[in-house]
Amino acid sequence: MALPAIHIERSTSGHPMTVSGRFRKRPTEVAATRWWANGDHADDSVGEEAVDPATGQVYLRVEGAVVRFFCDPDAPATNSCAHCGYTMHDHGWIDTLEGGHIVCPGDWIVTGVKNERYPVKPDIFAITYESVGE
Repeated sequence: MALPAIHIERSTSGHPMTVSGRFRKRPTEVAATRWWANGDHADDSVGEEAVDPATGQVYLRVEGAVVRFFCDPDAPATNSCAHCGYTMHDHGWIDTLEGGHIVCPGDWIVTGVKNERYPVKPDIFAITYESVGE
């Protein structure tokens, strides 16, 4: 089934201004990990040795390399999250191409086609993705 043609309006300079139409995601496979707590992501490396780039000293990693500890002075750790109800102390933080995002316990961490990582809420994940096996 073909998708409708894309309608492109041009500005007076000839550059595209508005692109509209209906689109379907292309079928691509992504890696995903369900995150519940610090160290849950396979690439977090919690408990492994790491080297501090500033000092060269070796230390044991206590914070996830992918999903880090959530820390925000404007959101006390005892506050409840409006999305999931867990306290903010139970949350993580992930850097994405669009900036940092809070990770709620139960969110999926998706690794995209360009190796970028981003959190996806469980309900959106269930609608958007299906398992392809191991």
